[in-house]
Amino acid sequence: MDFEFMGNRPGQPVIFQTNVFTNGLGGREQKSNLWFDPGADFHYYKLLWNDLQVVFFVDDTPTRVYKNNIIRGVGYPNHTLQVIPSFWDGSSWATDGGKTKVNYSNATFLINFQDFNIDGCISMPNSPNKDCASQKYWWNNKKYWQLNPQQRKSLEDVRKKYMTYDYCTDKSRYPTPRHSVVKNDG
Repeated sequence: MDFEFMGNRPGQPVIFQTNVFTNGLGGREQKSNLWFDPGADFHYYKLLWNDLQVVFFVDDTPTRVYKNNIIRGVGYPNHTLQVIPSFWDGSSWATDGGKTKVNYSNATFLINFQDFNIDGCISMPNSPNKDCASQKYWWNNKKYWQLNPQQRKSLEDVRKKYMTYDYCTDKSRYPTPRHSVVKNDG
């Protein structure tokens, strides 16, 4: 799962992109304009991942839900999660469709982490922990199987006000619907 902060032109909102990878493939991007400047202050970016859903949060606001719909033929993340912060140059496509390039004279580029925390079950590559779905982990509690009514409303508001791209509705990239039967994610 990716949290990506795309380039922006001065005075324009920063674009926040999420992507979900299953079976080694991404292509499940959603983009939204952030309603704040992420460089002006610290914010919380959270990921809730259990056997039923993946929820992306900005602060405590859900911005995306990716449901487990394996039963309908939709891939669902099942590999060990790694946290890899990085900078990479997406100038060829990211900002203004590739029109605005990275200005390297503004280097050095820095990222700061504060209050960083990971809760998860331990899983080693090639030997997954089958205990990860256990109720002993807080994220598997029934409370986290779906969004509560307030969270659903917040998600709906973010999607209406700020979402600028959803792979589920991109007919030029995906002429055949990508399992559009799923309400929250393609």
